[in-house]
Amino acid sequence: MLGFFLAPAGISRSYTLCMLWVKALHIVFVASWFAGLFYLPRIFVNLAMVPPESVAERERLLLMARKLLRFTTMLSVPALGLGFWLWLGYGIGTGPGNGWLHAKLFVVLLAVGYHHACILILRKFMRGGSQRSHVWYRWFNEVPVLLLLAAVILVVVKPF
Repeated sequence: MLGFFLAPAGISRSYTLCMLWVKALHIVFVASWFAGLFYLPRIFVNLAMVPPESVAERERLLLMARKLLRFTTMLSVPALGLGFWLWLGYGIGTGPGNGWLHAKLFVVLLAVGYHHACILILRKFMRGGSQRSHVWYRWFNEVPVLLLLAAVILVVVKPF
């Protein structure tokens, strides 16, 4: 039990505890960010299925999507910031044998790109609709699942 609180040789206990807090908060914010990325495309599916005469339903879904996107964007900032703090501030993933971090950073870049794509899609819906079917949005909705799966495997398994 005492080993949990002890830092490796040459590293202070306060440094280790602070790093663990940063890591814990990073995980919480990433999970929250991805929760938004999981749900926002579901709203797009519903928007794509709204009949043209159902203005109230369309407006309600657009309001939900705008609020969710704003909240999800706010959650992404500390998720990314804390991740960069772990990498640049604490040196996690640096040195030889840490190719997994380069792959994870690429996955993070893809997640940010996906988030940006959601922003563009919502803007299209707000301008009057999208040309894509609800089936396309159902497939689009699977992308963040694959991104999260890849990120978790890279961080936990560290395959290279």
